Amino acid sequence: MATIKEVAKHAGVSVATVSRVLNEIGYVHEDTRKKVEAAIRELNYTPNEVARSLYKRKSRLIGLLLPDITNPFFPELARGVEDEMHKHDFRIIIGNSDENTNKEKEYIQTFIQNNVVGVIASTNYPDTDTYRKLDIPVVFLDRTADNRPSVYSDGREGGRMAAHEIVTRGSRQITIIQGPKHIRPAQDRYQGAIDVLRDQGIAYNVVQTSSYSFTEAGNWAQELFEQFPDTDGVIASNDIVATAVLHEALRLGKKVPDDVQIIGFDDIPLSSLLTPSLTTIRQPAYDMGSTAAGLLIRLIDNQNPDQKTIQMPVTFTERDTTRKV
Repeated sequence: MATIKEVAKHAGVSVATVSRVLNEIGYVHEDTRKKVEAAIRELNYTPNEVARSLYKRKSRLIGLLLPDITNPFFPELARGVEDEMHKHDFRIIIGNSDENTNKEKEYIQTFIQNNVVGVIASTNYPDTDTYRKLDIPVVFLDRTADNRPSVYSDGREGGRMAAHEIVTRGSRQITIIQGPKHIRPAQDRYQGAIDVLRDQGIAYNVVQTSSYSFTEAGNWAQELFEQFPDTDGVIASNDIVATAVLHEALRLGKKVPDDVQIIGFDDIPLSSLLTPSLTTIRQPAYDMGSTAAGLLIRLIDNQNPDQKTIQMPVTFTERDTTRKV
């Protein structure tokens, strides 16, 4: 990788002149500027963004915190963020917290040390001092915090949709996998589902979970059928858990959807590739990511957007783990 000294030598100018061109400060003759720019292209020189940002007192770096990159939903969010940021010449530093508060704090500190100008966080703990004490803009993604900038989907409506559809298709012994109590979107989905079931006078069972983890989803699916063997309809907390439920149902010899219907939440790419393919509530993950990026850019630019909390719609995606109406 070329250095700034090599660029200066190649262009026949001083290092200071190259620095003025890079940082767009001071006077540089147009012919000299063209020589430096040509040298940069020919040597494929990339300036150290962190050092450059410290010099200019403003970087083009954004911190993106995700809770679990093994869940395909979150890379889809990240892609939406990255594409929108790239359009505006920002670059991203990604941290994966594994839903661990200490690891999350370490990544936030790393972001600050790298002079980021904003943070997008899919954190399970948006209301902590970790975020309140930051003096840079923060947007919460797929998470909500009272009166703070956030982009999230309508989980309550998604829960209502799931319950309505599974009842319409004939399930009467329904089990809801609730999702982590400390994650507001998970509880919105749960509340929406039980609102519909209670209104229709349909009894339901609940399996409480503590995360959206791949590693634990199989245990929860096994627990569901051990505790509630007569279950004929499952509303899962997300597609990962729904996939585990599908696997366990088939292992037990149950026919899906004839014996048990299953509805997930998210619509990750895997959902359409399962056999049978998974019926789910779709969150517009990519659009959520790009919307969060746009909101953060406006906050960085001090534009004070009128709408700082953005709720995005969900849709019912019918596949083969539910019966036809």
